[in-house]
Amino acid sequence: MDNKSLEEFRTLLNQQLESLLSDVGKTVSEMTEENPNFPDPTDRASLESDRNFELRIRDRERMLINKIRQAIERINDGTFGLCENCEEPISAERLRARPVTTLCIDCKTEQERQEKIG
Repeated sequence: MDNKSLEEFRTLLNQQLESLLSDVGKTVSEMTEENPNFPDPTDRASLESDRNFELRIRDRERMLINKIRQAIERINDGTFGLCENCEEPISAERLRARPVTTLCIDCKTEQERQEKIG
């Protein structure tokens, strides 16, 4: 992969990372605000349900943040865009759709097929 493409992916990944990190900051500040006192159990349950949902989303985002950082490391060490399974180049279209991917489409398809079987 040429340097221009690598820099485009680095920029894209850094933008995604910044966006996710700012969302994390918002969530922390919202959750540390004073909790409203709801005398109605249904209102309290709804608030707790919303918070649990928000925490699940943030956990998924935390995992994505780790994947983004790993992808940036792969750009730095020259392995970005290579399938970790077959070591063939991953298509640019696939990388644009999911820049944190580590598998080419053929290897990913096979992995998913194996997961269905097992």
